[in-house]
Amino acid sequence: MRIKNEERMNKSKLGKTTMLIKMKKLIKNCSVLAGAMLFSWGVHASTLQSIDYNVLPGDKVMVRLSYSDMPPTPQEFTTNSPARISMDFAGVDSGLDYKTKDIGVGAVGSVTAIEAGDRTRVVINLSELVSFNSEIQGNAYVVTLDAGSGAGSAAASKPGTSSSYTASSEFDITGVDFRRGTAGEGRVLVTLGSPNVNVDLRQEGRTVIADFIGSDIDPDFIRRLDVIDFGTPAQLVETSRRGDTVRLSVRGNDRFDYLAYQADDLYTIELKPLSKQEIERREREKPKYTGERLTLQFQDMDLKAILHTLGDFAGINIVISDDVQGSMALNLVNVPWDQALDIILKSKGLDKRKEGNVMMVAPADVIAAREQQELEANKQQEELAPLRTELIQVNYAKASEVAALLATAGGEGDSSKVGVLSERGAVSVDARTNTLIVRDVSSKLEDVRRLITQLDIPVEQVLIEARIVTASDGFVRDLGARFGVSDTFNSQEAATSGSLTDTNFRLGLLDGQATLDDRMNVNLPVSNAAGSLGLTFARLADGIIVDLELSALEAENRGEVVASPKVITANQKEAFIKAGEEIPYQQSAGGAAAGGGATTIQFKEAVLELKVTPQITPDGRVILDLAITQDTRGEELVFDGVSGGAPAINTQEIGTQVLVDNGETIVLGGIFQHRTKYDETKVPLLGDIPLLGWLFRNTSRENSKEELLIFVTPKILKQGLKN
Repeated sequence: MRIKNEERMNKSKLGKTTMLIKMKKLIKNCSVLAGAMLFSWGVHASTLQSIDYNVLPGDKVMVRLSYSDMPPTPQEFTTNSPARISMDFAGVDSGLDYKTKDIGVGAVGSVTAIEAGDRTRVVINLSELVSFNSEIQGNAYVVTLDAGSGAGSAAASKPGTSSSYTASSEFDITGVDFRRGTAGEGRVLVTLGSPNVNVDLRQEGRTVIADFIGSDIDPDFIRRLDVIDFGTPAQLVETSRRGDTVRLSVRGNDRFDYLAYQADDLYTIELKPLSKQEIERREREKPKYTGERLTLQFQDMDLKAILHTLGDFAGINIVISDDVQGSMALNLVNVPWDQALDIILKSKGLDKRKEGNVMMVAPADVIAAREQQELEANKQQEELAPLRTELIQVNYAKASEVAALLATAGGEGDSSKVGVLSERGAVSVDARTNTLIVRDVSSKLEDVRRLITQLDIPVEQVLIEARIVTASDGFVRDLGARFGVSDTFNSQEAATSGSLTDTNFRLGLLDGQATLDDRMNVNLPVSNAAGSLGLTFARLADGIIVDLELSALEAENRGEVVASPKVITANQKEAFIKAGEEIPYQQSAGGAAAGGGATTIQFKEAVLELKVTPQITPDGRVILDLAITQDTRGEELVFDGVSGGAPAINTQEIGTQVLVDNGETIVLGGIFQHRTKYDETKVPLLGDIPLLGWLFRNTSRENSKEELLIFVTPKILKQGLKN
């Protein structure tokens, strides 16, 4: 009879709980706690929800204990060694997910809350015993502790009283202002009439709320400020009066952190923007449980009844194995239902499997054994199943590459690679039609088709447009002279000196009239001169003639060559662009020293070449692996005094990797060359004579600049060449 009565009681409790949960779904504002408390042995008047603290001027600390309802007056007592203040709250539960909150300010080290029986003890751990003041403020119990300057005793005031002060102003809050910090943080500055104002700071969603308890505010500062234009995480600042409390609400975006601090009569709330790394860290640390939150409080409740209660709350069907037995006590406050389910299953050694809207719950070892049996049965069925042969057309990939992915481990293959086919399966390739010939059981053939459907897709292509710009700027100036002296000898012309290239008369007498070239004894002209000036400089006594010819060349050139090649290549496939020449040169089989042998013509490349391999990233950008080479014809080498050997090649090369947005043009870099050249040819001694030395001197100045720039623009082709 006793067992039957207990079963009726459990069924009655389960029915009441289920009814209350269904009412919660209809109303949404009711709590499952109302139904769960029907099963608890005692009903508590209040629950400790949070422990907060504020730092007051002078290293004073205000500890605030927040409850679900008005807390009872605690029994307080202190101890000297260790220094502690203990408070027992009768009929109060602890709803905290932690036992100790570290503070480390002033004389306060930490605050510990422990639930024992029908009461909760809160212990404030101190470095030394200090004076304190405590009072009840609405649903909170506030303890204000002095800084602790070596006081040897503590004078605890009676609960329910608070320290009094004289405000320095008519209002407790005399100003509210907003400013932007240097690091982009938003600061709300609250000017207090007295530094002893109690503040309750918390965050609700995207809003930071500061309640100034027992305070009044200048009516001029009850307003709403739109601060979005400041470019900080703060968007809206609003002040309002709620009874004897002034509420300051700061609404921010969804990416900020906040802190508050007080210096004398200035209270500051600061919203700091989060860095990218901090945002990613918070995303990773987000809880994996997404179920609707609920509160459960059970004492010695049947385990199956608890699981059915969770199933009704979540709206899923739960099938419970007969191996699930026993009961448990449970006290969960405001947790997601899926987290509550995992806690129950882990504590009882259970596991779950879900298919659609049905969840099966059984002991973990039972589920593992059942799955092992299913695997063995499937393996046996696969070994006995008939083999089928199927032809699978591969459209975009190479059939040989796909076949390598399908091959099984073992045999001649690499044992570290696991394929899709079974041990009995085989695959071959028809290269002519790019077709796979697969032989395996039906289940594996379905896996092969599904895999090929995912892999055999068109490879994205990239259009790479390169612009190779070569610019040159040159300037050349040459100056030269020819100079000669001639005289007559026995009525015949005679030159004083000669033996120069353009002088016809070397030494001796000339018949008849001498030409100008015959009279030029100093020969330093400009080659390929643009112009020359010849004149008889002087005819001296006794028929002596001084001749002078000046020649000059000044050349200036500017050039720009733009090459714009384009190439399309598949993703992760190399493409190259090449432009230049092949330089021919003679090569003798026997060599010049051996008297020469059979001579052949060889070619040497001197090209401007661009090699690029694109890789499309998942976010639509392109990684380019680039290699750029510029070869130009150099000087012709001379071997053993014989010219005509292989020419030298001047090489400039660069290799780089860049990440580029789709359609973006970047400058890969370039090569800038500036060449300055000065040549001077002169007659020794005579060419160094001031002013007159120009007649015995040839000068040449050359100044040239060359620059090579390479631009690259990658474009991802979504639909072949249609775009």
